[in-house]
Amino acid sequence: MSSAWNNFNDAESPAFALIPKGTLVKVRMTIKPGGHSDAANGWMHGWASRGDTGAVYLNAEFVVLEGKYARRKLWTLIGLHSPKGPTWGQMGRSFIKGVLNSANALHPDDMSAAAQQGRCIESFGDLDGAVFVGKVDWEKDSYGEDKAVIKVPIMPDHPQYKEVMGAVRPLPAQAAAMPAHIAHAANQGAAQAPIAGRPTWAQ
Repeated sequence: MSSAWNNFNDAESPAFALIPKGTLVKVRMTIKPGGHSDAANGWMHGWASRGDTGAVYLNAEFVVLEGKYARRKLWTLIGLHSPKGPTWGQMGRSFIKGVLNSANALHPDDMSAAAQQGRCIESFGDLDGAVFVGKVDWEKDSYGEDKAVIKVPIMPDHPQYKEVMGAVRPLPAQAAAMPAHIAHAANQGAAQAPIAGRPTWAQ
């Protein structure tokens, strides 16, 4: 007797189209710890990964939270160090700065004390669980196939930022530096059960 679990000819194809280039998506970033630490560089608690070539990076996963592509996942390596020179590490620092600006609704030109505090972290663990707006791009994987990645965080000066991001919950340090009524408004209705393994600001 044939059933859906005997005959798979009419099953949906496992392949799906990539998220189009240039799409803006609200994502939650998680970092897969690679066990590499380097106190001289401030890379503590094993969040970084070290490749066979000596390159050091953060192994980041991004889950789309809302919209047409909700629950889709993208993966990107955030560069910290390359034996070939400083460029990859500089790109990584720029990416992380953009994530902090996007996650905390900080205008890139805002150099107030609160904004500067919002661009500081204690460790890479503070980035684990960050919610921000990213722009989808494509690059080749190790098999030469296209894959969707996040390379550019979208910041509050972008015209579509508010539409995609919605409500923003700032880092605790930034919230403490805000006027009380603004901090309260930013966190209004945000209380929920803590998520194990997540920093306080991402719960």
